[in-house]
Amino acid sequence: MSSDSSKKRKPKVIRTDGGPQEGKRGKPDADQDAKYYSEEAEVDLRDPNKDYELYKQTCQDLQKLMAEIQELKSKGSKDSAGEIEERRIQSCVHFMTLKKLNRLAHIRLKKGRDQTHEAKQKVDAYHLQLQNLLYEVMHLQKEITKCLEFKSKHEEIELVTVEEFYKEAPPEISKPEITRSDPHQQTLSRLDWELEQRKRLAEKYKESLANKEKILKEIEVKKEYLSNLQPRLNSIMQASLPVQEYLSMPFDQVHKQYEMARHLPPPLYVLFVQASAYGQACDKKLAVAIEGSVEEAKALCKLPEDSQDDESDSDAEEEQTTKRRRPTLGVQLDDKRKEMLRRHPLSVTVELTCKDGSLLLLTFYYLMNLNVMTVKARVTTATEMTMPVSAGDLLSLDSLLSCLYHRDHGKKTPNPANQFQFDKVGIVSLNDYVTELGHPYMWVQKLGGLNFPKDQPQSPVVADNSLSASHMERTMKLLKMRLESRLALHKQFASLVFLTSRTPRMSLACAFLQALLFSSLDVTPGLLCRAVMKRFDVLHKWCSEHGILPVSSECQHLFPAKIVSRLTKWTAITYEDYLELPYTKDVVEAGLAEDTHLYYMALVERGTAKLQAAVVLNPGYSSIPPIFSLCLNWKGEKTGSNDSNIRAMESEVSVCYKELQGPKPGHQLLTNQLQRLCVVLDVYLETETHDNSVEGPKEFPQEKMCLRLVRGPSRMKPFKYNYPQGFFSHR
Repeated sequence: MSSDSSKKRKPKVIRTDGGPQEGKRGKPDADQDAKYYSEEAEVDLRDPNKDYELYKQTCQDLQKLMAEIQELKSKGSKDSAGEIEERRIQSCVHFMTLKKLNRLAHIRLKKGRDQTHEAKQKVDAYHLQLQNLLYEVMHLQKEITKCLEFKSKHEEIELVTVEEFYKEAPPEISKPEITRSDPHQQTLSRLDWELEQRKRLAEKYKESLANKEKILKEIEVKKEYLSNLQPRLNSIMQASLPVQEYLSMPFDQVHKQYEMARHLPPPLYVLFVQASAYGQACDKKLAVAIEGSVEEAKALCKLPEDSQDDESDSDAEEEQTTKRRRPTLGVQLDDKRKEMLRRHPLSVTVELTCKDGSLLLLTFYYLMNLNVMTVKARVTTATEMTMPVSAGDLLSLDSLLSCLYHRDHGKKTPNPANQFQFDKVGIVSLNDYVTELGHPYMWVQKLGGLNFPKDQPQSPVVADNSLSASHMERTMKLLKMRLESRLALHKQFASLVFLTSRTPRMSLACAFLQALLFSSLDVTPGLLCRAVMKRFDVLHKWCSEHGILPVSSECQHLFPAKIVSRLTKWTAITYEDYLELPYTKDVVEAGLAEDTHLYYMALVERGTAKLQAAVVLNPGYSSIPPIFSLCLNWKGEKTGSNDSNIRAMESEVSVCYKELQGPKPGHQLLTNQLQRLCVVLDVYLETETHDNSVEGPKEFPQEKMCLRLVRGPSRMKPFKYNYPQGFFSHR
């Protein structure tokens, strides 16, 4: 067989799905079908591994035969045609074997697929049965849950206990012989007893309604009687006003105050009640009053109800206003700040009267949204007082009430929750608004019964009467003491400014001369000139001798008779100026100088020596003494850091202050300290050694009697004055 004929021959189509094969004309071949089914039976008898080995061996043989045919053809010998034909026949046999192995492989694949399909069908059937069973189980569980969760209407009714039921219910309803053994019948009987009780209560309710209508009619009759009685009582009260004024018993005014007190917020109400009680029991001069608009307070209380009733109207107005103009972000923040810092329309005023007739008027306010109280103060003196520049801060609110208790500056809000409220509206600190609102001191909160504990920041703050009562007496006494000490300081400052200023002296001299001229119009010119010159000499001598500090007669024994040094300057300075002074560093580092204190500068002179004194005045004067820091300009600059005697002078004035307090309560302490400062300067200058090489008299002759001029290696000077002997000694 030639290669061309083999190329043109069409192979038969072998079906791998087990169907009959078709020839060229498409008819089924019975022999092929018989062969296929015989091979299908043969598959079960043959070993697949052996068929695989046979397949590999056949492929190798076929490959070998093809190689030999190729080799023979390449030789081109005529004798090799028979060998090629023989090898071609062998190759055809191997192809037949490969076809058979291919058919067997397809039959095995079909059987494997059929078996897999049958197994999958069984698994699907089992899975379907499982799903059906699970669905049945779930349905049964739902039904069980419904049965378990079923609640009857009688379970919502609160029935009496079983013991009360058998004790109170009659036997025809309770039926104990049946219901004790049957819970269902027991429940039905308890429901019957509940129905019987409710019927009885319904009858009682109808009777109560009838009694209510009867009582309401009686109340209306009494109201009408009382409304007619009110005008008569008012006329009687008006007629009794002269009697009340004559007996100093203002019942009508007190009644109005207590009517207004009903509209006070709780902290102000607690303050009003406790202050009134303290005034009646301990201080008859204490006056407590309520100020403000009662109508606004009433409207403030009714605001939530009105806003609920007129909600639709307010919404409509708001929509109209927003349509007309939408406020900017800055305007909205300003409105929120104003609402946040809003005060209650009513306030409480407390008037404290001192022994000399001076008044301290305290006005207490309540900030509703911040839940804190503030206070403003105003002082009215018994006599008209001159207001020197250095005393300007003594009676101001920031200084007068500051640090009434330790470190109570009144610059920060005592309520910790306020800081979160400030953050929402852009308020940095309440200190920026204290001029308008007042200072929120801690003692003010205590008087109103408000306490803000740090260990329980989230607990609601409620006005406590006991807290206010426990702080009322001490606070009022401290306020009186503070006012008295400030008034005494004011008088001392007025005298100090007069001593250290030339303007009042010259004004007084001019006024005196003018009065003298107008009163001497009828005298001769010569006599007038001699009188003017004589009066002027007297006035000049008085002005020169008036440099002595005005020490009270009770404190004259604390100082020697002759004091040469004079106070020539007394002015107020700022806290920043005090910090810049080099000789005040020790006081600042010790924490004795704060921005709430008052600072002054004094200058004491004698000859060429000038002693500067920086004074720290604590708000708690005179229980807390002023502190002096000294700097002597004489033969160089001498301070406490480079001269032990200057440090001893500071100690003599600031540390040994108890010797200078004088009679209680010691309000003249500052004047006595300044006088002692002049004394120790005299001692310092007079005990200095004289330079014999310098000709002329001694600048500071010794006029004080001292036991020893100096002592010890540090050459300490005797600054202690001993009365009544009149000499100076060392401490």
